[in-house]
Amino acid sequence: MITIGALAIVAGGLWYQQPKVNDELAAVDAKPAMGGNMGNKVLNVNGKLIKHQSLTDEFVTTGLILPDEEVNLSFETSGKITEIRFTEGTAVRKGQILAKVNDKPLEAKLKQLTAQLDLAKNRVYRQEQLLKKEAVSQEAYEEAKTNLATLEAEIEGVKVNIGLTELRAPFDGIIGLRQVSVGAYATPSTVVAKLTKITPLKVEFSVPERYASQIRDGVNMEFTVEGHQDAFHAKVYAVEAAVDRTQHVFT
Repeated sequence: MITIGALAIVAGGLWYQQPKVNDELAAVDAKPAMGGNMGNKVLNVNGKLIKHQSLTDEFVTTGLILPDEEVNLSFETSGKITEIRFTEGTAVRKGQILAKVNDKPLEAKLKQLTAQLDLAKNRVYRQEQLLKKEAVSQEAYEEAKTNLATLEAEIEGVKVNIGLTELRAPFDGIIGLRQVSVGAYATPSTVVAKLTKITPLKVEFSVPERYASQIRDGVNMEFTVEGHQDAFHAKVYAVEAAVDRTQHVFT
């Protein structure tokens, strides 16, 4: 149950009834209405003291406790899973490699292109020196530079594709049960595991329209959880308007 409240100080006071204690009560003499000696009698009188007290203006609603972040993890490319580097139910850090698919063809291509890189750089250098001596045309020099730039772009593309074979944690959290095994063929639709960030937690709740003006960013709230006697505290950080789609009777 979620309790949302704000404190307001009462301008006047609240009547507070004290217990009936004889030594705190006023004693008055009771005299007979008509002749006769009735004697003195003690009449007990209840006393009431006015005290300043705080009045809490609150309303109660129900809601859900949600994790701060939660996502089903999957690869951005397809391939056979070659490594799983996490233990189920443990904490992982943002950027940590959790699993990999086969990247050997890409690694081989990267080595091939990298071997051609030095040769392409040397060709550009020689063409530049010959151009200074007017031994080659400007077109030949520009062609050598274009070939080098194309090769560097191919190398960068291969590195990006290799990165796609690695499944990394997008944020700190607790990794759940894995849904795949080493040797399985994974696609972008294959869920490897669920990652949940449980610190901090979110509380999602709804309120009637008449209380909408009281719910705004920064408002403190108090809520309880079934099975716990202690109350927990939170602060509103976002508000979303929505229409109740429940069927109503109109006349």
